[in-house]
Amino acid sequence: MFLPDFEYYMPASVQEACALLAEKGPTAKILSGGTDLLNKMKHGLVAPEVLISLKQLDQLTSIAYVPDKGVVIGARATHNDICNSLLLQEKYLSLCEAAHHMANNQIRNVGTIGGNIVNAVPSADLPPILMALGASITLVGRQGERVMALEDFFVGPGKTRIAQDEIVAEIVIPDQPLTGSTYIKFGLRRSGALAVVGVAVAVTMEGNVCKDARIALGAVGPVPMRAPKAEAMIIGKTVNEELLEEVGVCASTECKPISDIRGSEEYRRDMVRVFTKRALRKAIDEGHV
Repeated sequence: MFLPDFEYYMPASVQEACALLAEKGPTAKILSGGTDLLNKMKHGLVAPEVLISLKQLDQLTSIAYVPDKGVVIGARATHNDICNSLLLQEKYLSLCEAAHHMANNQIRNVGTIGGNIVNAVPSADLPPILMALGASITLVGRQGERVMALEDFFVGPGKTRIAQDEIVAEIVIPDQPLTGSTYIKFGLRRSGALAVVGVAVAVTMEGNVCKDARIALGAVGPVPMRAPKAEAMIIGKTVNEELLEEVGVCASTECKPISDIRGSEEYRRDMVRVFTKRALRKAIDEGHV
Protein backbone atom coordinates (compact mmCIF):
# COMPACT_ATOMS: atom_id res chain seq x y z
CA MET A 1 0.00 0.00 0.00
CA PHE A 2 1.34 3.38 -1.02
CA LEU A 3 0.40 6.93 -0.18
CA PRO A 4 -1.33 8.90 -2.96
CA ASP A 5 0.30 12.04 -4.33
CA PHE A 6 -0.18 15.24 -2.34
CA GLU A 7 1.29 18.69 -1.82
CA TYR A 8 3.25 19.06 1.41
CA TYR A 9 3.72 22.21 3.48
CA MET A 10 5.56 22.75 6.75
CA PRO A 11 4.53 26.17 8.12
CA ALA A 12 6.78 27.96 10.60
CA SER A 13 3.95 29.45 12.65
CA VAL A 14 0.40 28.75 13.74
CA GLN A 15 -0.77 31.77 11.75
CA GLU A 16 0.88 30.43 8.58
CA ALA A 17 -0.76 27.05 9.12
CA CYS A 18 -4.19 28.68 9.45
CA ALA A 19 -3.60 30.77 6.33
CA LEU A 20 -2.69 27.64 4.36
CA LEU A 21 -5.82 25.87 5.57
CA ALA A 22 -7.94 28.79 4.43
CA GLU A 23 -6.17 29.04 1.06
CA LYS A 24 -6.23 25.33 0.21
CA GLY A 25 -9.76 24.69 1.44
CA PRO A 26 -11.40 21.34 2.28
CA THR A 27 -8.84 19.34 0.28
CA ALA A 28 -6.19 20.19 2.91
CA LYS A 29 -5.57 18.18 6.07
CA ILE A 30 -3.44 18.88 9.12
CA LEU A 31 -0.65 16.37 9.73
CA SER A 32 0.45 16.12 13.35
CA GLY A 33 1.27 12.61 14.55
CA GLY A 34 -0.29 11.07 11.45
CA THR A 35 -1.11 7.72 13.07
CA ASP A 36 -4.71 7.84 11.88
CA LEU A 37 -4.52 10.04 8.79
CA LEU A 38 -1.62 8.28 7.05
CA ASN A 39 -3.14 4.88 7.70
CA LYS A 40 -6.43 5.99 6.14
CA MET A 41 -4.56 7.40 3.14
CA LYS A 42 -2.70 4.12 2.61
CA HIS A 43 -6.01 2.24 2.59
CA GLY A 44 -7.64 4.71 0.21
CA LEU A 45 -10.18 5.88 2.78
CA VAL A 46 -9.19 9.54 2.41
CA ALA A 47 -7.20 11.32 -0.29
CA PRO A 48 -6.32 14.87 0.73
CA GLU A 49 -4.60 16.88 -1.97
CA VAL A 50 -2.64 18.92 0.58
CA LEU A 51 -0.96 17.96 3.87
CA ILE A 52 0.02 20.75 6.26
CA SER A 53 2.55 19.48 8.78
CA LEU A 54 2.79 20.99 12.26
CA LYS A 55 6.23 19.47 12.81
CA GLN A 56 8.00 22.83 13.15
CA LEU A 57 5.55 24.21 15.72
CA ASP A 58 7.45 23.18 18.83
CA GLN A 59 5.41 25.57 20.96
CA LEU A 60 2.50 23.13 20.57
CA THR A 61 4.42 20.34 22.33
CA SER A 62 4.75 21.93 25.76
CA ILE A 63 3.08 20.74 28.97
CA ALA A 64 3.21 23.46 31.61
CA TYR A 65 1.44 24.93 34.59
CA VAL A 66 0.25 28.51 34.04
CA PRO A 67 -0.84 30.42 37.17
CA ASP A 68 -4.51 31.48 37.16
CA LYS A 69 -5.09 29.23 34.16
CA GLY A 70 -4.13 25.67 35.05
CA VAL A 71 -2.24 22.92 33.27
CA VAL A 72 -1.79 23.74 29.59
CA ILE A 73 -1.10 20.85 27.21
CA GLY A 74 0.01 21.69 23.68
CA ALA A 75 -1.93 19.91 20.95
CA ARG A 76 1.24 18.26 19.59
CA ALA A 77 2.15 16.66 22.92
CA THR A 78 2.36 12.93 22.28
CA HIS A 79 0.69 10.27 24.38
CA ASN A 80 4.08 9.31 25.81
CA ASP A 81 4.81 12.97 26.55
CA ILE A 82 1.68 12.86 28.69
CA CYS A 83 2.64 9.55 30.31
CA ASN A 84 6.13 10.82 31.17
CA SER A 85 5.24 14.36 32.29
CA LEU A 86 6.23 14.80 35.94
CA LEU A 87 3.76 17.68 36.18
CA LEU A 88 0.87 15.52 35.03
CA GLN A 89 1.99 12.60 37.19
CA GLU A 90 1.83 14.94 40.17
CA LYS A 91 -1.42 16.75 39.36
CA TYR A 92 -3.46 14.45 37.09
CA LEU A 93 -2.15 10.91 37.30
CA SER A 94 -5.44 9.60 35.91
CA LEU A 95 -4.68 11.30 32.57
CA CYS A 96 -1.22 9.71 32.47
CA GLU A 97 -2.76 6.31 33.13
CA ALA A 98 -5.35 6.77 30.39
CA ALA A 99 -2.63 7.71 27.88
CA HIS A 100 -0.47 4.76 28.96
CA HIS A 101 -3.20 2.24 28.09
CA MET A 102 -3.66 3.55 24.55
CA ALA A 103 -2.50 1.53 21.53
CA ASN A 104 1.17 0.46 21.74
CA ASN A 105 4.42 2.21 22.55
CA GLN A 106 5.22 3.00 18.91
CA ILE A 107 1.87 4.73 18.45
CA ARG A 108 2.18 6.53 21.80
CA ASN A 109 5.54 7.91 20.67
CA VAL A 110 4.01 9.77 17.72
CA GLY A 111 0.25 10.03 18.29
CA THR A 112 -0.81 13.38 19.74
CA ILE A 113 -3.46 14.56 22.16
CA GLY A 114 -4.77 16.99 19.55
CA GLY A 115 -5.19 14.24 16.98
CA ASN A 116 -6.91 11.96 19.48
CA ILE A 117 -9.45 14.70 20.13
CA VAL A 118 -9.95 16.04 16.58
CA ASN A 119 -10.52 12.58 15.11
CA ALA A 120 -13.68 12.48 17.27
CA VAL A 121 -13.72 8.70 17.51
CA PRO A 122 -16.41 7.75 20.07
CA SER A 123 -14.11 5.14 21.65
CA ALA A 124 -11.11 7.47 22.08
CA ASP A 125 -9.54 7.24 25.53
CA LEU A 126 -8.43 10.80 26.28
CA PRO A 127 -11.68 12.78 25.81
CA PRO A 128 -13.59 11.12 28.69
CA ILE A 129 -10.91 11.71 31.31
CA LEU A 130 -10.25 15.23 30.03
CA MET A 131 -13.98 15.98 30.20
CA ALA A 132 -14.15 14.61 33.74
CA LEU A 133 -11.26 16.92 34.63
CA GLY A 134 -13.19 19.91 33.24
CA ALA A 135 -10.83 20.54 30.32
CA SER A 136 -11.33 23.20 27.67
CA ILE A 137 -9.96 23.28 24.13
CA THR A 138 -8.40 26.30 22.42
CA LEU A 139 -8.83 26.67 18.65
CA VAL A 140 -6.80 29.17 16.63
CA GLY A 141 -7.81 30.48 13.19
CA ARG A 142 -7.47 33.56 11.01
CA GLN A 143 -10.03 35.40 13.13
CA GLY A 144 -8.15 34.75 16.36
CA GLU A 145 -8.72 32.14 19.02
CA ARG A 146 -11.78 30.70 20.70
CA VAL A 147 -12.13 28.50 23.74
CA MET A 148 -14.87 26.00 24.52
CA ALA A 149 -15.52 23.22 26.98
CA LEU A 150 -14.23 19.98 25.51
CA GLU A 151 -17.64 18.33 25.80
CA ASP A 152 -19.07 21.03 23.49
CA PHE A 153 -16.45 20.37 20.80
CA PHE A 154 -17.87 17.08 19.54
CA VAL A 155 -20.81 16.99 17.11
CA GLY A 156 -20.90 13.35 15.97
CA PRO A 157 -18.59 10.49 14.98
CA GLY A 158 -15.67 12.11 13.17
CA LYS A 159 -17.32 15.54 13.39
CA THR A 160 -16.36 18.52 15.56
CA ARG A 161 -16.93 22.27 15.76
CA ILE A 162 -13.50 23.11 14.34
CA ALA A 163 -13.62 25.47 11.35
CA GLN A 164 -11.75 24.90 8.08
CA ASP A 165 -9.05 27.46 8.91
CA GLU A 166 -8.61 26.44 12.56
CA ILE A 167 -6.17 24.19 14.35
CA VAL A 168 -6.22 22.92 17.92
CA ALA A 169 -3.61 24.87 19.88
CA GLU A 170 -3.95 23.59 23.43
CA ILE A 171 -6.01 21.81 26.03
CA VAL A 172 -6.36 23.42 29.45
CA ILE A 173 -7.22 21.65 32.70
CA PRO A 174 -8.25 24.35 35.19
CA ASP A 175 -7.20 24.56 38.81
CA GLN A 176 -9.84 22.87 40.95
CA PRO A 177 -10.19 21.29 44.39
CA LEU A 178 -10.46 17.70 43.16
CA THR A 179 -9.70 14.92 45.62
CA GLY A 180 -9.77 12.00 43.19
CA SER A 181 -10.17 10.97 39.54
CA THR A 182 -9.79 7.86 37.44
CA TYR A 183 -10.47 6.34 34.02
CA ILE A 184 -11.52 2.73 33.56
CA LYS A 185 -12.02 1.06 30.21
CA PHE A 186 -12.85 -2.37 28.92
CA GLY A 187 -11.36 -3.62 25.65
CA LEU A 188 -11.20 -6.99 23.94
CA ARG A 189 -7.46 -7.30 24.61
CA ARG A 190 -5.43 -6.86 27.76
CA SER A 191 -3.80 -3.67 26.45
CA GLY A 192 -3.91 -1.38 23.46
CA ALA A 193 -7.47 -2.23 22.45
CA LEU A 194 -10.22 0.15 21.44
CA ALA A 195 -12.55 0.80 24.34
CA VAL A 196 -15.80 -1.14 24.33
CA VAL A 197 -16.79 1.00 27.29
CA GLY A 198 -14.85 3.79 29.01
CA VAL A 199 -15.83 5.62 32.19
CA ALA A 200 -13.98 8.59 33.69
CA VAL A 201 -14.86 10.29 36.96
CA ALA A 202 -13.53 13.19 39.01
CA VAL A 203 -14.77 13.90 42.53
CA THR A 204 -14.35 16.43 45.31
CA MET A 205 -14.98 14.92 48.72
CA GLU A 206 -15.34 16.41 52.20
CA GLY A 207 -15.19 13.48 54.53
CA ASN A 208 -17.73 11.04 53.15
CA VAL A 209 -19.82 13.71 51.42
CA CYS A 210 -19.43 14.30 47.69
CA LYS A 211 -19.24 18.05 47.09
CA ASP A 212 -18.79 17.78 43.32
CA ALA A 213 -18.57 15.07 40.67
CA ARG A 214 -18.13 14.77 36.94
CA ILE A 215 -18.81 11.53 35.10
CA ALA A 216 -17.83 11.12 31.44
CA LEU A 217 -18.53 8.13 29.22
CA GLY A 218 -16.76 6.88 26.10
CA ALA A 219 -17.70 4.35 23.39
CA VAL A 220 -21.35 4.36 24.47
CA GLY A 221 -22.72 7.11 22.25
CA PRO A 222 -21.99 9.02 19.05
CA VAL A 223 -19.65 11.31 21.01
CA PRO A 224 -17.90 11.20 24.38
CA MET A 225 -20.56 12.38 26.82
CA ARG A 226 -21.20 13.54 30.35
CA ALA A 227 -23.80 11.86 32.59
CA PRO A 228 -25.40 14.92 34.26
CA LYS A 229 -28.28 13.09 35.93
CA ALA A 230 -25.89 10.61 37.51
CA GLU A 231 -23.66 13.48 38.63
CA ALA A 232 -26.58 15.29 40.25
CA MET A 233 -27.56 12.10 42.06
CA ILE A 234 -24.29 11.93 44.02
CA ILE A 235 -23.46 15.62 44.59
CA GLY A 236 -24.25 16.70 48.13
CA LYS A 237 -24.86 13.15 49.31
CA THR A 238 -23.11 10.93 51.84
CA VAL A 239 -21.51 8.18 49.78
CA ASN A 240 -22.31 4.54 50.42
CA GLU A 241 -22.47 1.42 48.28
CA GLU A 242 -26.21 1.72 47.72
CA LEU A 243 -25.83 5.26 46.40
CA LEU A 244 -22.96 4.26 44.10
CA GLU A 245 -25.09 1.47 42.65
CA GLU A 246 -27.94 3.93 42.01
CA VAL A 247 -25.56 6.36 40.32
CA GLY A 248 -24.24 3.55 38.11
CA VAL A 249 -27.76 2.57 37.10
CA CYS A 250 -28.58 6.19 36.30
CA ALA A 251 -25.46 6.58 34.13
CA SER A 252 -26.41 3.41 32.25
CA THR A 253 -29.75 4.99 31.31
CA GLU A 254 -28.11 8.22 30.08
CA CYS A 255 -25.72 6.61 27.60
CA LYS A 256 -26.63 5.87 23.98
CA PRO A 257 -24.72 2.73 22.99
CA ILE A 258 -25.05 0.74 19.80
CA SER A 259 -24.57 -2.96 19.14
CA ASP A 260 -21.52 -3.87 17.05
CA ILE A 261 -18.89 -6.58 16.75
CA ARG A 262 -17.30 -5.55 20.07
CA GLY A 263 -20.43 -5.64 22.20
CA SER A 264 -24.21 -5.35 22.31
CA GLU A 265 -26.16 -2.31 23.45
CA GLU A 266 -27.38 -4.20 26.53
CA TYR A 267 -23.88 -5.34 27.45
CA ARG A 268 -22.46 -1.84 27.14
CA ARG A 269 -25.22 -0.39 29.33
CA ASP A 270 -24.52 -2.94 32.03
CA MET A 271 -20.79 -2.25 31.83
CA VAL A 272 -21.48 1.48 32.26
CA ARG A 273 -23.39 0.64 35.43
CA VAL A 274 -20.57 -1.53 36.76
CA PHE A 275 -17.71 0.75 35.69
CA THR A 276 -19.34 3.95 36.97
CA LYS A 277 -19.72 2.44 40.42
CA ARG A 278 -16.19 1.01 40.28
CA ALA A 279 -14.62 4.25 39.04
CA LEU A 280 -16.34 6.34 41.70
CA ARG A 281 -15.25 3.98 44.44
CA LYS A 282 -11.66 3.97 43.12
CA ALA A 283 -11.50 7.77 42.87
CA ILE A 284 -12.94 8.19 46.35
CA ASP A 285 -10.81 5.53 48.03
CA GLU A 286 -7.45 6.17 46.36
CA GLY A 287 -7.67 9.92 46.76
CA HIS A 288 -5.35 10.91 43.92
CA VAL A 289 -6.22 13.03 40.92
